[in-house]
Amino acid sequence: MKRIIILFLIPMFISSLQGQSLEKPDYSKIDMMLIRGEFNRVIDTCTMILEKDTINPEVYYKLGTAYQNILSDDKSLECFLKAATLSPDNNTYNFTLAKSYFNKGKTEQSKEILERLCASDSTNWPYAYYLTSIYMQEENYEESIKIYYRFYKKDYFNYLLTDKIGYALLKKGDSEKAIDLFNKSLEINSKDINAIKNLAYLYAGKLGADTAVKLLTKGIEIDPADIDLYARRAAINYTVLNYKKALVDYLKVLSSGDSSVLNLKRAGISFAFNSKPEEAVTLLQKAYQKDSSDYETVHNLALNYRSLKEIKKSIYYYNRCVKMLSPEVNELGLNYILLGEALKSGNQYTEAINAYRKSQEFRSDNSVYMIIANLYDEKLNESAKAIHYYELYLSRTKNSKDKHETEYQESITKRIESLKKQDKTNKK
Repeated sequence: MKRIIILFLIPMFISSLQGQSLEKPDYSKIDMMLIRGEFNRVIDTCTMILEKDTINPEVYYKLGTAYQNILSDDKSLECFLKAATLSPDNNTYNFTLAKSYFNKGKTEQSKEILERLCASDSTNWPYAYYLTSIYMQEENYEESIKIYYRFYKKDYFNYLLTDKIGYALLKKGDSEKAIDLFNKSLEINSKDINAIKNLAYLYAGKLGADTAVKLLTKGIEIDPADIDLYARRAAINYTVLNYKKALVDYLKVLSSGDSSVLNLKRAGISFAFNSKPEEAVTLLQKAYQKDSSDYETVHNLALNYRSLKEIKKSIYYYNRCVKMLSPEVNELGLNYILLGEALKSGNQYTEAINAYRKSQEFRSDNSVYMIIANLYDEKLNESAKAIHYYELYLSRTKNSKDKHETEYQESITKRIESLKKQDKTNKK
């Protein structure tokens, strides 16, 4: 019934609008509907008007505004385009259309309109704001800086503009000028968190980790609810191997709900470096569940399970490491050695020897031959194979001039002779 009444009243409303001055129709009642949030009524009214007046840009604009407010972006864009086409000199219609294109990700269409608007009014900051946003996306930092400076010259104490120029310079790679501008921002506003974050980033990149950490600590004092500050400080401490401090911040970030793979992994590794392998594997397992292809996570699971003497799990993850690494990667050889160590700890001597031997395909490590020889000698009682690897070790170290090494070689030679005598005795 309500719908019927509205439809009955709309024609009367349109007639009252048309009864106004022919030069400038009065659409104030539509404006009131928009203010009151009666967007469906606006849509019905404007649609009825456009059935009789199909070239009315103002009504198309109001209809587009109503559609925009009910989140019907495609229809609102269509209306704004119609309004701007019918009234190409109307900056309001053109700017609204440019913003709609921008929000839809159609930056080329948006840029074309915005460049035209900025050319007609270079002092209009909203125009410049959207245009520079597009330039920054396109990595056209020079043009962005030119526009920012145009406004900056008129307001040297606007720290937001100073930040924008500094950030464009940062992206351009001009670190020194960027640092100067961010420092100026902090002189104007000592609580400028954006400047603090960007300065910390720049100082960390210039091997000024201590300065970066101090800046971020200051930021946390200003806004302790900004979790990004903790994440940034954690990353710097982690990079400089200060795992104890990094762990505190990573746990803060995780408690906020940001359980990304990176945060879980780094918190786990930080636990490991603080001699807490049990806590480490708890977090590393969560990281692994989210991304089982991350080598660093898998490698650290293998290491920490070995620390916990959970040999089967350690072997499993070392095997995963081996499969993940390509033959060209030098670290593959090391992982075979670590796998061999884990297998040896689990009394799987034959499997351990196979892993040690495999490691030599990717790296030359003479000490591995001694490990294999010892396993054949002391664990498997296979003297012939033990003799072979002892001799292989000696042949690779025969030119050593190190006194300690020479004495060690002599002891190995004696062991070889002893094993050979045992073989002869056993054969008799």
